[in-house]
Amino acid sequence: MDRTLLAWLDDPEPRRGIRFARRGEEWEFWGYDRLARLAYRTAAALVEGGVRGGDVIVVVRRSGPGFVGTFFGTLLAGATPCPAAPPVAFGDPAGYHAHLSGLLGAVRPALVLTEPDLVAEIGAIAAAAGGCPVRSADDLLSGVAEDSRPPGRRPAELALIQFTSGSSGRARGVRVPRAALEANLTAISTWLRHTPDDPTATWLPIHHDMGLIGTFLTPVVNTADVWQLTAEEFVHRPLRYLRCFGEGGARLSAMPAFGLHHILRRVRPDDLAGLDFGRWRAVIVGAERIDADALDRFAALLGPHGLPRRALCPAYGLAEATLLVTGVGLDEPWRAAEVDPTGLSVGARVEPGDTRVVGCGPAIGGVEVSVVDDEGTALPDGHVGEVVVRGASVSPGYLGGAADTGAAALTELTGGVLYSGDAGFLDRGQLFVLGRLGDAIKIRGKALFAEDVEAVLAGHGVPTHRFAVALGFHDGAPTAVVVAEEAPGGPLTAAVGAVRGRLGDARLVVIRVPRGTIPRTSSGKPRRRRLWSAFADGSLAPMSGATT
Repeated sequence: MDRTLLAWLDDPEPRRGIRFARRGEEWEFWGYDRLARLAYRTAAALVEGGVRGGDVIVVVRRSGPGFVGTFFGTLLAGATPCPAAPPVAFGDPAGYHAHLSGLLGAVRPALVLTEPDLVAEIGAIAAAAGGCPVRSADDLLSGVAEDSRPPGRRPAELALIQFTSGSSGRARGVRVPRAALEANLTAISTWLRHTPDDPTATWLPIHHDMGLIGTFLTPVVNTADVWQLTAEEFVHRPLRYLRCFGEGGARLSAMPAFGLHHILRRVRPDDLAGLDFGRWRAVIVGAERIDADALDRFAALLGPHGLPRRALCPAYGLAEATLLVTGVGLDEPWRAAEVDPTGLSVGARVEPGDTRVVGCGPAIGGVEVSVVDDEGTALPDGHVGEVVVRGASVSPGYLGGAADTGAAALTELTGGVLYSGDAGFLDRGQLFVLGRLGDAIKIRGKALFAEDVEAVLAGHGVPTHRFAVALGFHDGAPTAVVVAEEAPGGPLTAAVGAVRGRLGDARLVVIRVPRGTIPRTSSGKPRRRRLWSAFADGSLAPMSGATT
C-alpha cells in the first residue's frame, strides 16, 4: 500500500479513524474522512492567513482531533510542523517556559498555533523569546468554510522539526526531511507487518518521536484504527489502556520501560479477569535501557490472559534517526546477555557477569548499524563501542547547527552518519545498548554506566519511578549521585551497600528529595545532566541530607 505521508488524505476511510479518550469510559470517534476535512480546512485557513510554503509552524496543542488537523493542515499548506508539548505535560512552570522559549528561539517560526486557553501564556513566552505570532487554532478556522481546500501546494521537503528528549542535555531541533520520515514509516510498517486491520492503542505524548511517529503517524498512514489516551489518563488508569487490547481488539502499541513498570505497580492479576490479549501482536519497548525483569514480569502478568511472550519487542531508536533503528522481529523471542558491568569500556570485549542487558534486535530495513571504537574503527561482535547509524532515515542535521555541551553533544550528525553517543555491542546481528557515553565514569580504567547503578537499585526492590542516578567528577573524584524520592529506611538503605560494592574507589552520594523533584522527559527518562548540574551547584535541596 502507499505509505507516503499524505496519501491517506486522497481517499480517506470513514469507517476507520481515531478514538480519543474522554471522561469516564467515553471515546470520541473521528473517522479519517472527517479528520481529512479538518486538515484541508486548516490548510486553507493557513494559506489565507499568509503562511507561505517552507514556513515553520510550531504546534502547541493537546492530544485530540485539533492536533491531527493542525499537523496535517500545516503539511498540506506546504509548511513544516514542529510539535511542542503544552504546559500540562510539565510539572514545573519555570522549566516549561525555559524549554519552550529555547525551542521558539531556535525555530523562529512564522506562527504558533495553540489552544484558546493557552494563547495568553504561550504568547508571553513567545514575546520573551523574540516575538512571533501566536494564534488560537479555533480562531484561525473561524470564517473558513467546512469544505474549504487550499490551492495546490507542493509539500515542503522538510516534513518535520522534532526536538530530542533532552535527557542528557539541552533539547535540540532535528531536521527530518519528508524522504527520511517516509522511509522510517515504511520500515516500521514493514517490520510490524502493519495493515489497516491492525489497530493501535497508545498513551504516548504526540509531541515527541515515539508517540508522534511510532503510534500516531504509522497507524494513520496505514489507515488503521487508533485508541488515543493521554499520558495523564494512563498514569491514573492503566487498566483502561489494557482494555483497549483485552476488549477493544487493539493489536499494536509502544512504550518506554516506564510504562511496563507502571502497569506492574498498578494492575493486579484479578483486575484482568475477562480480558483476552491473544490478538496483541506487538508491545514495542524502547526509549531507555530495557529492564529484562520487567519484560519477564509483564509477560507473567498478562500471559495467563493470552499475551504471547513473543509479543514483547525491544527496540532502539532516537530522534536523529527519525525514530526506529533496530527492533526484535515479530515472532522472534527477545533475549538478554548476562554481562559484567564493571568491565564495559570502549574497545573491550564483553565478559560474562550478573547484569542482564536486553537485545534490541537487528537494524530495520534501509538502516545500517555498527559499533566503533574511539578512532571510528568498526569493532567485531562482542566488543563495546559507540553505536553508529547510517541510512535513509538519518537526519541531515540539527536546526541551525544547535551547538551544545555536555552529554548531548556526544550525539553528532556528520555527512549523513549518526554518531549516537550511546555505548553498546553487537551479538549475532542484534544490538545491545548499555547507556550514554556521557553518563558513565571510569573505575580502574573501566566504564560504569548510570543504568548499571540503577539496575542494582531496582534489583534490591527500590521502585524504579522513585530514583535516578547521575555520574560525573566532583571535587576531582569520580562520583555517583543517587537521587531518591524515597524516605529513609526500606529497600533504598539495603541497596546502598550493593551499590558501594560496584563503585570501587568512587564516591557515592545519596540524596533524598521530595516526590516530583526528579526532572523527566515526556517518555519518563530522567534528565541526568540537569540532576548533575543541580548537585554540582548545590541547588539540589535534600529532604533529609545526603549520605556519602
